[in-house]
Amino acid sequence: MFKGSIFDEVIKIKRKKMLIAVIIGIIGIIVGSSYTYYRMTHFNKNVEINGINVGGLNKKQATKKLKSKSVSNDVYLNNKLFYSGKKTVSGFSSKDQPKIQKLLKKQWTFWPSKKSVSYKAIPSKMGNYRQREIRNAVAEKLKSENKKREKAVDAKAVLRDGKVGVDKAQKGNQYDIALILKSFNKQKYEQNVYLKGKIAQPLSAKSKTVKHEKKMLEKLAAKKVEYTVQNTKYDFDAKQVLNEATYANGNYQISQTGINKKIDEINKAQATLGKSINFKTHAGKSVTVASGGTYGWAIKNSDAIARIISAFKKNGTTTQLNAKSDIYGTGYLTYGTGYDNTTNEGIGNSYAEVSISDQHLWIYKDGKEIVSTNVVTGKTSTNEDTPKGLWYVMYKESPSVLKGSESGSENYSVKVNYWAQFTNSGCGFHDASWRTNWASNAYLNDGSGGCVNTPVSQMKSVYDNLSQAEAVVVY
Repeated sequence: MFKGSIFDEVIKIKRKKMLIAVIIGIIGIIVGSSYTYYRMTHFNKNVEINGINVGGLNKKQATKKLKSKSVSNDVYLNNKLFYSGKKTVSGFSSKDQPKIQKLLKKQWTFWPSKKSVSYKAIPSKMGNYRQREIRNAVAEKLKSENKKREKAVDAKAVLRDGKVGVDKAQKGNQYDIALILKSFNKQKYEQNVYLKGKIAQPLSAKSKTVKHEKKMLEKLAAKKVEYTVQNTKYDFDAKQVLNEATYANGNYQISQTGINKKIDEINKAQATLGKSINFKTHAGKSVTVASGGTYGWAIKNSDAIARIISAFKKNGTTTQLNAKSDIYGTGYLTYGTGYDNTTNEGIGNSYAEVSISDQHLWIYKDGKEIVSTNVVTGKTSTNEDTPKGLWYVMYKESPSVLKGSESGSENYSVKVNYWAQFTNSGCGFHDASWRTNWASNAYLNDGSGGCVNTPVSQMKSVYDNLSQAEAVVVY
């Protein structure tokens, strides 16, 4: 009986302990579940969303706090206020709870964490004030600041005076606006924007870009343009005529100075426009015909330079060009006259010759005299002399009405059967049926208003044997 009672007591004690253990377990489960639930529904202590601390809050509380906060929109550069924006609403609403929930799950840790964590969330009602106005204002202010600062200079390859080298980079202190604004873009939803004043760095001489530039300039230096002017060829060797050239963004930038100088030399040697000439008259006498007339051609520097530079940029080592596409003239025919004439001082063997002292006109075709006639030129006593110089037949017209003025007649209008103008001032060959004085000295006091009056009987032959653009030599 005694023993049995002890056994029963032991059983009772064990059962009591088990019950306590079960109760403790149940309490533990409840506490653990409650703790886990809390941890899963509340943010850790140092968690921020768009710069706003939401530590210890659940999604509703966090959303409410985010919704209630305004955004300052101040911009700091190197921790100093750079631009002050106006305050705006955060843009958060109850619709943003799913976003907050996702961040809640993302930050969850079983044990409480004091680690600082910063998240970004796009508010459902976020305006574009920061990206549109503040970003533009910051960009403009950075540009303004850069005007006070030294700009960095990139290293670049240069072909200079026949040699390819590299100009070293030079550091500056201007802001790298693009890089700074890239950082700005990442802070669209923060309370304020904190930027670092990144400095624009120049391109290094060792960069792939500069190495490629050097390679392309070495190819350019090996090129040549053969430029033919009439029967003469000129070599434009890149190493000799390109004072300076660079290569950037897939294009050559070539200085015109050296090319321009060589074109000037060619014009001086060969061009005929505006130059005086030594002319052999019908009688075999050599006379100097004054410069300043319209006959002749010259190379237009701008056209020639453009074509030569374009040729240098093409593939291949040698390009051939003819200057005929680059010539120009003055007067009625602006494309130039006599380029194909390489004999007789550039006027060729077909031309008209007018002697003021002889009061005579001769016309030559292929070196042969075709027409010979007395004429009357401009009146000397009233300074209406036919202009001396080297001209060309601008155009022909039959019949024609001549209008103008001369001494003794302010305005006249007269019909002629044939007209061939050769000066800009309106002088030309024409028949003069009204003239009665054809004496060799008539021009002194009874000459024309500047034209070459030709007898009616000879004018058709003169007209038929004059060709547009042919030289007219008046001496």
